Amino acid sequence: MYRNNDPKQPDSLEEILKLRPEGADVAPTPVDDLRGRMKAAVLGRYAGCTLGVPVEGWKVASMQAHALDCGMDFPPTNYWKEVTRPNDVQYGISKRSEYSLAGIDKVPVDDDITYAILNMLLLEKYGKNYTVQDVGEFWLEVLPYACTAEDEALQQLRAGTRAECAANFNSYVEWIGAAIRADAFGYAEAGNPVAAAKLSYPDAYLTHRKNGIYGEMFAAASIAAAFTAKTPLDAVKEGMKQIPAESDLYKDLEWALSYEGKITNYLRARALLDERFEKMHPVHTNNNMCAVVFGLMLGGDDFTSCISNTVGIGLDNDCTGATVGSIAGACLGLDAIPEYWYKNFNDTVCTYITGYPTLSIEDVVDRLVKLNG
Repeated sequence: MYRNNDPKQPDSLEEILKLRPEGADVAPTPVDDLRGRMKAAVLGRYAGCTLGVPVEGWKVASMQAHALDCGMDFPPTNYWKEVTRPNDVQYGISKRSEYSLAGIDKVPVDDDITYAILNMLLLEKYGKNYTVQDVGEFWLEVLPYACTAEDEALQQLRAGTRAECAANFNSYVEWIGAAIRADAFGYAEAGNPVAAAKLSYPDAYLTHRKNGIYGEMFAAASIAAAFTAKTPLDAVKEGMKQIPAESDLYKDLEWALSYEGKITNYLRARALLDERFEKMHPVHTNNNMCAVVFGLMLGGDDFTSCISNTVGIGLDNDCTGATVGSIAGACLGLDAIPEYWYKNFNDTVCTYITGYPTLSIEDVVDRLVKLNG
């Protein structure tokens, strides 16, 4: 059974907020062209995720070889021309061929995309004062299956465990699953990283603890900050202020940011991650959030370079590609995203949420904008 005896890395929101660094309570900033930036953030997430899915978790050398076989640049600057196992089906819905350059005719299904929709629906149903119990009830209602931490929590809920206790027997409480669910909370509090971090907390607490919770709070705050930040990297610097300053994640993010201006390519970034996180699982929160920092560091104000380098770095690179796409999209705006990243989405996104097999992307954007009202 999970127990937390680390006072520097608490699980309760009250204690987390007390341990944030100085300057954490920043005032919200009005967002210029909220709908345009929201659309860019949403499309950016879809693009980054779809680029990463065919090579999720691959070794860098394997991705390099695949790019060579496909006659493509690496890191990839467009969708993969070919995918392995093209007839395999992701989440029982989308063939892997649908993630290839020629096969994309909508946003194919993925958990990173599904959770962003799921939490939009959660906020619409329960409002911004939703509880952990609300999340649990909503999952039982509309989430048919999940992976790792989310799967274990879902099984606990189905067995009758109270939502507040669903992570007490969870083996994955510091993995990346909570961080990939952060986007809707950042979108719903655009320009307000403090509120976004707080808003994400009950969702994170259902499945995660310690750095797993902080990962979602950091991602939500960074995405919210991106709507008004000068650069995507500035957004993560604001986002990290919303987690405990003595936590492992905060220290790891500080370490990653110490390389600003010092790394020039994805290979160096990956080598640094492998050295610091040698024994860490590739689906952990901390190493992947540092990969997000490095991807934004390498990409600068070039959207394609941001998601390209992030996917090239590897680890859980559909998740990190999606998060980077959200941050870069919100910060840089729609004009900064080349049309080829989204023109074949045809205003359609797929999910595995019960009752929501497809949604209009334009409608999703409008609903997210409305949540800011």
